[in-house]
Formats: sequence, C-alpha cells, structure tokens
Amino acid sequence: MNFKVLKTSVFISFLLISGCSSLQKTLNSQLGKKDLENSFHGLLVIDAESKKEIYSQNSDKYFTPASNTKIVTFYTALKMLPKNVPTLKYAVVNDTLFVEGTGDPSWLHPHLKDSTAIKWLKNQNTIALYTKNTDELRYGPGWAWEDYDTYFSPERTSISLYGNVVTLSNVDSLQVSPPFFKDNVEISEHSFKRDEYSNHFYISPIEKDTLEIPFMTSDSLTKYFLEQTLGNKIVITDHFPQVQKNTLYGMPTDTILKQMLFKSDNFLAEQLLMMASSTISDTLGTKRAIQYMLENDLGDLEQMPRWVDGSGLSRYNLFTPKSFVQILQKLYNEVPEERLFGIFPMWGPSSTVKKWDDPTTAPFLFAKSGSVGNNYNLSGYVKTKSGKVLIFSFMNNHFRVPSAEIRETMYTTLKNLYEHY
Repeated sequence: MNFKVLKTSVFISFLLISGCSSLQKTLNSQLGKKDLENSFHGLLVIDAESKKEIYSQNSDKYFTPASNTKIVTFYTALKMLPKNVPTLKYAVVNDTLFVEGTGDPSWLHPHLKDSTAIKWLKNQNTIALYTKNTDELRYGPGWAWEDYDTYFSPERTSISLYGNVVTLSNVDSLQVSPPFFKDNVEISEHSFKRDEYSNHFYISPIEKDTLEIPFMTSDSLTKYFLEQTLGNKIVITDHFPQVQKNTLYGMPTDTILKQMLFKSDNFLAEQLLMMASSTISDTLGTKRAIQYMLENDLGDLEQMPRWVDGSGLSRYNLFTPKSFVQILQKLYNEVPEERLFGIFPMWGPSSTVKKWDDPTTAPFLFAKSGSVGNNYNLSGYVKTKSGKVLIFSFMNNHFRVPSAEIRETMYTTLKNLYEHY
C-alpha cells in the first residue's frame, strides 16, 4: 500500500471514529436528561448487517417488558404456526364429528371476522364439542385482578367466540353484541363495567364510545352461541376418541399477527401462544409454547428471560434489552424485510401509529412499544438516512414523570441515530 492510499484510509477511519464518538456523546446526553433521573433505563443499538454494537447502556440488565413481550410472541408464531392458523381439530367416529378448539381467536371476532370454522361446521350433522383440551387458567400469572372488566383482559379459552368480549354502545339506543347479553346490561354510572363474578354489565348514560367488556366464559355459553350461529344442536362431550385428529386451517397467520402488533391486542397475543402449543401437544397451554421456544429457537439467548405470558400483562415477565435485540436480529435474518416491516407498526413520538406524524422526516421507526404503570419500552428497527438498518431495544422502568416525556426523549434519541448513522 502506498503512502497516499494509507493516508486516505487513516483519514476515513478517523472520520468514522470521530462520527461514532460524536454519536456516543449525543446518546449519552439524551440518556442523562433530567426526566430520566431516579429511574432505570437501558438501550442497546446494533447494526443489523454487521452486528456491530453502536451503543449500550444497561443492556444486560432485566426490565419489566410490558407489551414488548408481544415481539417474542410474534417470533414464536412465525416459528410454530403455518401460513394459515389451525382453527380446529376434528375426527369422525360412528357418524359423529368430534371437534376441539386450538385457541384460534378469530371465531365471530368483532374485528377479524373470519368465518372458516363456522361455515365448515354448518355443513356437519352430529357435532360433539370437546372443551377440556387445555390446562390454561382464564387469566395469566401476575395479571392484575381489578382488570377483569377492561377490554385488554379477556379470558383465555380453547374456543373463543366474539373475542370473549361483549360490545356495547349507547349513542342513540343501546346496542349489544352478542345480543344474548342485552337484558344483562344496565345503563347507569358504576365504578366497574361488569360485576366481578357474573355477566352483568354497566354502561354510563353519557358514554359516547363503543365499549368492549370481557364476559365470563363457560361451556354452556359456548354451546349456546354455537347452536345459535350454526342453526344446529351440538353436545358437549367429556372425551375425545383416541383416533388420529385432522386439522382445519383458517385465516392467514400474518393477518392476526399484524392486528396483534398494531393494536397491541393482549387477547390475540395470548391465543396465538395457545395455537402455537396446539402444534406440539394435544393439551393447549401457553407454558408449553414458551418452554418449547426457550429450549429451541431461543435457547441461544445470552440472558434467559423470565417469560410467563404472551401479552406482557404480567409484571412477572423479565427481559433484557440484549435479549430483545437478539430476537429482533433473528426476525431480521429470517423474514424478508418487506414482510417484516409490513407487519411491524411504525412508531411516532406520541404512540404506535398507522400514519406517520412527523411531516419533516420520512418514516424511519418500525417498532413495538410496551407500557404498564411507570414503565415504557420500545424495541424494533431504525431505517437510517444513509440506508442502514439498526436494531434497538430502549427500555425504561420505574419513572415518575409523565410517559409523554419519556416517549419524546426516546424519539429524539432514535432520530439522532436515523440522521447521523
């Protein structure tokens, strides 16, 4: 190498080092802001192609992830579920169709509106429904008891109908779906939207929004709703014959995944893990899917998480920023970019958004947020001005300032990466 080439090479290296040093100082300054005092923060950023570490602070420390857990559920679904979800399992014995659920959340769902299973069942005659193929409790470990009436906390079931919620509106007149519950709705002010141990609901006389309130599930309700929908009698059976089971497949898995991530839908996340477990066991359970992933596709994580549910509702969950970055790297390596960024939501300074709200900047953040009282996290991808893709996990726990201040600091920090890397 001649002196001129050597001099040029050294100069370029100097510029790169100087640029990285300047970026480090900027990020350090952002993470040292006053609104991050007295709380716990972690950030890891790497280059998706070179895997070079660009910035790290507390990246190997455990945080409460909240809905960032859905990233792991997303990866689990991609690894364990086929292109179309398994919607039910069945076998025909002596002219009787035995059916069991797989956890598919789409049956009569108010937004997904998939009718694959319903249309298929309408063409059957004698149907015996088996509902005991799960050892799942109705709620996940560590869920808050007082959330039983909130839209984000429906019960987990092997067969779910209407998303396991009753939909109420009272703008011009009372509208209730499913209509079965209409006589159980009271128009009055109440501290909760449903009685804790019964399907008796409340809506304020001045409520203008449409409410989704979880109902208490039961075999008798499932039987009633299906009979009304199918126009045919079914029986609840206490056994499933020891024969080979067939699988009926439903809607595209990606459709449910996109709805789960964009809406941060806890119910869909939980049911996705149940469906994943249906591919490895006759007994449904989120623990089975979690254990399978931790022993196989996630067995190489540097810090093993404490992972207990699909949605992140539980405060028992513990993940490090490095774990999320490693999982996001797996996704980037294994899923074509167009598909990946078509499912991952864009993120703006206010919240997860479908429409980008920064008119002076092209969309550059594809990430999943996660919030629960005093915690706000964001993990995903930065597409920089220079065309690079960065993978990051920015976790913030135990702050007492408004979460809007945390989000603004995060956005400014990530925008620096977008502009300068």
